[in-house]
Amino acid sequence: MSPHAAGRRSVHRSVATGLPLTLAAVLVAAGTAAAAPSGNARVVRTATLGEIPLGTFSNALLPGSVSDDRGVKLGGIGSDIYPAGRKGEYWTVTDRGPNGQIRVDGKKRRTFPVPGFDPAIVKIRVAGKDVEVIDAIPLTTASGKAVTGLPDQRSRDEAPYTFDARTPLSYDPNGLDTEGIVRAGDGSFWLVDEYGPSLVHVSARGRVLARYVPEGLGLTGADYPVVEALPSVLLHRKVNRGFEGLAQLPGGDLVMALQSPLSLPDGDAGEASRTTRLLRFSPREKTVTAEYAYRFDPVNVVDPSEDDTSELKISSVVAVGRDRLLVEERTDKAARLQLVRLGRGADILGGPWDDDTTSPTLEQLDDPAAAGVPVLSKRLVVDLGKVAGVPGKIEGIARVDHDTLALVNDNDFGMTDGEGAFDARGRLVDSGVRTTVTYVRLPKGL
Repeated sequence: MSPHAAGRRSVHRSVATGLPLTLAAVLVAAGTAAAAPSGNARVVRTATLGEIPLGTFSNALLPGSVSDDRGVKLGGIGSDIYPAGRKGEYWTVTDRGPNGQIRVDGKKRRTFPVPGFDPAIVKIRVAGKDVEVIDAIPLTTASGKAVTGLPDQRSRDEAPYTFDARTPLSYDPNGLDTEGIVRAGDGSFWLVDEYGPSLVHVSARGRVLARYVPEGLGLTGADYPVVEALPSVLLHRKVNRGFEGLAQLPGGDLVMALQSPLSLPDGDAGEASRTTRLLRFSPREKTVTAEYAYRFDPVNVVDPSEDDTSELKISSVVAVGRDRLLVEERTDKAARLQLVRLGRGADILGGPWDDDTTSPTLEQLDDPAAAGVPVLSKRLVVDLGKVAGVPGKIEGIARVDHDTLALVNDNDFGMTDGEGAFDARGRLVDSGVRTTVTYVRLPKGL
């Protein structure tokens, strides 16, 4: 047994009983009163995550993984939220960790100020006005090493740099930009990732069991099984816009949402398109069994303050019955939840729209339905942008009961872009945005 493995087990037990005292002691009370209703939906509860030093959190899970957290606090757990069984308890997942962009010589560089950060599954409890961390599971490779959140491939992903964008960092074929999360009946987890894009099966202890990627990706050097089982058309995903939403249907099938339209045939087409894709995956058969075309509303309908179509994203999908999903269309400032049904007649898997030589592509069609594409029909459930008290950048949604949803925001670890993200000593200038869990009650049940 490696020292890291032994340390991980002992820390894991203390985390499960409330985290090490060094973490529990820094949790601070915060929150807001229930907001007044806006329309028929209303916020009924808000709770806020306290300030936990990122280095303290990470090193409790994988000793020595973070040598300098640069003043960053635990955040980013709002990439998704999934009910953990007990009332008020949820599984969440971090993304790849603190990252930003700084322009150098006229070009943007992607920064990773805490490159040793290991994405983690975090179990939380909503207690009054506080969000408490009650468990945490580091994501590890087959040999127990940290997965890290660094980009995978030089030919495909953004180059990683230090916090000041001056020194290149190494790529990591094990790196994951984790997003959606669900828990299977056997206690294992399924996650989605933006880099591949990929679907990742993780043991109950956080070990990556398999990473399912597009055919032809050619990812080598990973310390876990990599299986090319997804349609090759996904190789055209926009940078940092791979899979973000993940749902588990009652029968066990998974539904993955591509955050943005593919860059097909090129980036300009992807930026202008309002058509993205959902994929259905069978864990039993370990294969994609269906694919669906999903059409965004115009960007100024989703967010009246926005006119850039490329700002549209799907960040969360939630199963609300057999073959029924809530789909979150959002910008960073607004979000709307749509109800869709995954009918057999809407399946486009293996057809011309999965062939990247088809012209025009699915993404180029101004009106896919008129061109014969079976676009998923949808019905608006709630416009969260019109509900007072809902924060921006909602990335995770869980169903609490028949008429209540729990929302979690991504605070980006308190980071902002630009040279001003860090002070002269290299310490984070925190944005002040906190991680919150917000309960919204709907006028009608789902």
